Amino acid sequence: MAATPSNMLPLKTKAPDFKLFDTVSGKKKSFKDIKGDKGTVVMFICNHCPYVLHVNDQIVDIAKTYQDKGIGFVAISSNDIENYPQDAPELMTEQARKVGYTFPYLYDETQSVAKAYQAACTPDFYVFDDNDQLVYRGRMDASTPKNNLPNDGQDIRRALDLLLKGKVMPEAEQKPSIGCNIKWKEPPEINLQKANLSF
Repeated sequence: MAATPSNMLPLKTKAPDFKLFDTVSGKKKSFKDIKGDKGTVVMFICNHCPYVLHVNDQIVDIAKTYQDKGIGFVAISSNDIENYPQDAPELMTEQARKVGYTFPYLYDETQSVAKAYQAACTPDFYVFDDNDQLVYRGRMDASTPKNNLPNDGQDIRRALDLLLKGKVMPEAEQKPSIGCNIKWKEPPEINLQKANLSF
């Protein structure tokens, strides 16, 4: 298992918009479609990553708890399905039903949304306030498949509880998520260099 940390997108970043295919409903969803009245959680996950499998039950529990409090949730998979066919959209549909996701599970075919969020790993979590500004990013909690620490969602639950009280979790207390690297078709740095050459 590759252990890759979050890039930690700067706080107060405006949520990058998207319009992606939802493997649960079969419709395209934008950020506006999935955002909550009080805030929004955007998660980059996938079907096969052991770090995601380790936290799936907690993801479902957190979503059910906070959706009732006005927080919107969405999961996005950006992995290259040519080399990782287990993350294909039809299998995403199966996984969402099997695990019990109560939120859209979007397929980022071009990987442009992952790049816009500077996502690096699965799972990678982002919390936005009711103005769509980033107030938390990083890990769900300190637990990983091998460290035997409690998988209780402590960090993201605290961030959401503070958000609902109109407060923000101090940046110094926000820790990167650790997970499998996103399976890029082409590393973002290479794409960036090509983009610069076209100017």
